[in-house]
Amino acid sequence: MQYFSTRSKERRISAAQAIVEGIAPDGGLYLPEQIPAFTKEEAELLREKDYAYRSAYIMQKFLEEFSFEELYEATQKAYGRFDGDAAPLVKIDDGLYILELWHGPTLAFKDIALTVLPHLLALSKKKLGIQTHTRILVATSGDTGKAALSGFQDAEGISVVVFYPSEGVSQMQKLQMQTQEGENVAVYGVKGNFDDCQSAVKRMFADAELSEELLKRGVTLSSANSINWGRLLPQIVYYISSYIDLLDEEQLSWGDGVTFVVPTGNFGNILAGWYAKQMGIPVKRLVCASNSNSVLTDFFRKGEYNANRAFLKTMSPSMDILVSGNLERLLFEMSGRNDVLTAERMGALKEKGVYTVSDAEKEAMDAIFSAYRASEDDTLETIVAFFDEYDYPLDPHTAVGMYAAGEYREESGGEESIVVLSTASPYKFPQDVLFAITADEQKDCFRACKQLLAETAMEIPQGILELKTKPKRHTAVLTVDQLKDAVLQR
Repeated sequence: MQYFSTRSKERRISAAQAIVEGIAPDGGLYLPEQIPAFTKEEAELLREKDYAYRSAYIMQKFLEEFSFEELYEATQKAYGRFDGDAAPLVKIDDGLYILELWHGPTLAFKDIALTVLPHLLALSKKKLGIQTHTRILVATSGDTGKAALSGFQDAEGISVVVFYPSEGVSQMQKLQMQTQEGENVAVYGVKGNFDDCQSAVKRMFADAELSEELLKRGVTLSSANSINWGRLLPQIVYYISSYIDLLDEEQLSWGDGVTFVVPTGNFGNILAGWYAKQMGIPVKRLVCASNSNSVLTDFFRKGEYNANRAFLKTMSPSMDILVSGNLERLLFEMSGRNDVLTAERMGALKEKGVYTVSDAEKEAMDAIFSAYRASEDDTLETIVAFFDEYDYPLDPHTAVGMYAAGEYREESGGEESIVVLSTASPYKFPQDVLFAITADEQKDCFRACKQLLAETAMEIPQGILELKTKPKRHTAVLTVDQLKDAVLQR
């Protein structure tokens, strides 16, 4: 199976090459030339298999030049780092489930893919005979950065440079990145927001002069953001796996529709669900849950993407995004895989900050997507109400999703099972969760953790406790104009 860019289908490359490059030379995102099917019989086959096996089996459908044995070894190593199951499905109430995706080493859903990607990248370089050093560039709104740093720490032939908005992440997220160990990692705060970081990284990938200079030093660039297909692909797995779990627990029969509610900012998390549906999983609807930066919710409701708006800092910072990078892939698919039109729209977004879709495309999106916005008050109230009713603490991002689930259920009146994707441990945002539950404003994140433990009896993860004594190794804060030099100097 070959891959091509969303902005030009003429150049065809292997899956390994797509993973190594991360982003296409024309600035587009790689996609496979066809979407493989997943059947009822395969679901039955995987019912008794563990998550690592399921992941290898499903990913091989897209990665034909990789053997199942290679992929299974990679997923076993990756998910062996998790605390128990990689993606446990928790029943909250009749017809309501939470898919916990934060049991990995950095306590966020990004671990699902970023523990696997280093292995996929190493395998890809080996298959292609690439000897050059690979420098991973990462723009993060909070969780991707730490997950990439952890996943690639001390990986041979690979270095990682992470850029995050210096005042746009939680105190705990910042500490996770600033204390990162490893000789091959560099972390920089940026004076700006996530969109500034992401735009700068994309410009560097398109900078021929930078690429030429790095190549003289034996270095090539790649990405660990979900613009890299090797990052997005492992996320498709947890949608399929959760459906298999529902079958295994006899909560539904094959063919029964399930609605997935997804808190998302850069659109990769929910896009993976759309591809799971294209493969054959009976997804009834995908509910896009936005925080106050509701550019995605507005897009699905109006058919116009308009990034010309105020950027708001919220208690769910990983979703504080105005330019959703992965939406390009959906636009490409909804346009009938029209690469020319997709390139034009991305050009309009870059130049004017806005583009629109056709009535036919809007109708196609309406058939599968719903979208809701949760304000800061909605998010706080959801954490409070959910904890009061179920004794389950939600992190702010998951709370945005749970609020959207309630709005969807009330508006649609649907009775299908709903799975809300939980994207982070509450202990990554202890002050906000504590304030929601107790109205106690605690400035120190570690004191907030202790109080949250007393309130919820939810064990504090070791990865959080050890941050208190770790030295800060990465404290530099740069302007956007200084990022290119940082990549060259690394």
